[in-house]
Parts: sequence; C-alpha cells; structure tokens
Amino acid sequence: MTGSGGTGGGGRGGGARTVRAGRHTVEVHRPDKVLFPAGEGGTEEYTKGDLVDYHRAAAPFMLPHLRGRPLMLERHPDGVDGPRFMQKNTPEHYPEWIDRVEVGKEGGTVCHTVCDDSATLVYLADQAALTLHRWLSRTGRLDRPDRMVFDLDPAQDDFEAVRAAARLLAELLDELKLPSAPMTTGSRGLHVVVPLDGRQDFDDVREFARAVADVLAAAHPDRLTTAARKKDRGDRLYLDIQRNAYAQTAVAPLTVRARPGAPVATPISWDQLDDPALHARRWTVADAVEQARTRPWAGIMNRPRALGPARRRLNALHG
Repeated sequence: MTGSGGTGGGGRGGGARTVRAGRHTVEVHRPDKVLFPAGEGGTEEYTKGDLVDYHRAAAPFMLPHLRGRPLMLERHPDGVDGPRFMQKNTPEHYPEWIDRVEVGKEGGTVCHTVCDDSATLVYLADQAALTLHRWLSRTGRLDRPDRMVFDLDPAQDDFEAVRAAARLLAELLDELKLPSAPMTTGSRGLHVVVPLDGRQDFDDVREFARAVADVLAAAHPDRLTTAARKKDRGDRLYLDIQRNAYAQTAVAPLTVRARPGAPVATPISWDQLDDPALHARRWTVADAVEQARTRPWAGIMNRPRALGPARRRLNALHG
C-alpha cells in the first residue's frame, strides 16, 4: 500500500485496470482517482486503486464476517469530500455473479448485495463503496441474528471514556458467561460483538442487550447512559444497542470508514485495550491487514451462545 494507486493484480491502460480475483476478472475504472485526499495532521492520500488493493489483501479476513449477510453500501463516488449514497438495493448493472438476497419491506422488497467472495469485494471498491454495513443475521434465517453488538459511542472524541466503558461491559459479559470481542470502529468508539447461536429473534436479542446496557448505566450513571436522544446524554458515553434490530446494520469488521486517512474498523483482542496508543482510528488501509493477521478474535466467533442462560444469570446477579 503506497497511497499512490497500487499496482498489484493487473495492468493499467485507458483509465482502467484489470484485476483478477478468484474466479472472476473485474475492471477497475479510474484507479488513480483520489478517494481520500491527503489532509491535516499528516493523513495519507489514498486512491481507488489503493482501496482495491486493500480489499484484495483483507479478503481472507473480511469475508468470514460478510458471507451470507445482506449489506448496505456506503458509497462515495467522488471521494470522502463528495456526496454520500447509502445503497440498499442492488443495481441491475451489477454482474450476475454477485450474490443477492430479496428481503421484504413495507410495500415491496429490497434486493440487497451479499459479498461472498473476493471478486465482489474488488467490484464494490470499484463502485467506491467505502464502508460495508452488514446485517447481524444471514440469508436463510434473516429474523435470527447470530451476532449481538454493543456500540460504545462517546459524547466527545474521548477514547479513554470508551476504554473504561469497554472494560465494564467485558466484565459484565464475563459474569454472564458470554464470549465477546472488541473492535475499533474507525470513527470514535468501539463495538463489542457477542456470537449467538441464532435461536432468539431480533426482539429478544435487543431486549437482552438493552437489559445489559441498563444494568451498566444504572451502576455508573455519571459516566454511562442509554438515552437515545443526544440532548439527554450530557457528557456521558452512550451504550447504543439499536443495531440489534431487524434490517438494522453495523459496520463490518475490517471495512474502511469515510474519514481522512482511510481508517479501518479493526478487530482487537481484549489485551490490546490496555495499549495506551490505542484509539478508534488506530489502523488504516496501510496496516489493518497486519493487525488482522494476528487473528485477535481467534476462537471467539465459533463459540456461539444462547441467551437464555445469560438472561437467568443477569436476573440473578442484577435482578
């Protein structure tokens, strides 16, 4: 990753670059187009070609978190300084080999893109889909989430408040015997992800997540809040559980955020939370794959849990 468009995976010519990814060849248009301009504070410039190279390198680590999940695509065709488009419906011109899933909605359906292979990742980079927002459930069982997400959202860009809240949440989840994994968001906070066995529907999962957040907020009312309205939060960190609802999305692990310097939502280990250099934008497209290679979530996502026993423990401990 050089910040100058990249060269791996094919030739240039006529303003396009041909990239081979798995069983498919993808034409990348205008690979030298700047998506992330160099900015204040020494942030690097990154092009569409750099985003393609990042998606190719990150694919082995990203795809396990994307396969079978409907996506909402955050597109920035003119880069992070241009207009943003939130795309749920898959355009007809997308290649036929890209997977899709038809999802019912009030008055019709939505045909979501599903990213099951590296070629789709490359194609989405060509479409300037900078951030991939994923469902917490999979096709075939769309009403049964297999992930629960707590979004730790500080009132200011204050990572120390995030770090403290994450420790409190981790301690409570440990008491409930629920495995959990933290992830920098690439923005200001952290997500804490809990693998589920898919037995409960979204209403049950959100109700449980709300109960956990309420227990923490009640124990630390000066530091934490579950108030949905910003005006009611003051300087307290918001424990956001709203993503645990049908058709809601959360940023996918290792996806890029539309912020200066191309920061990446990056899985970390709980031990890394103690690193004083850690912050929400610690990793970018230049080094997030190096962090991913350490496999900080190893063994966690394949330990899904039912929420019934955890609910009983929560009631016994904090009822």
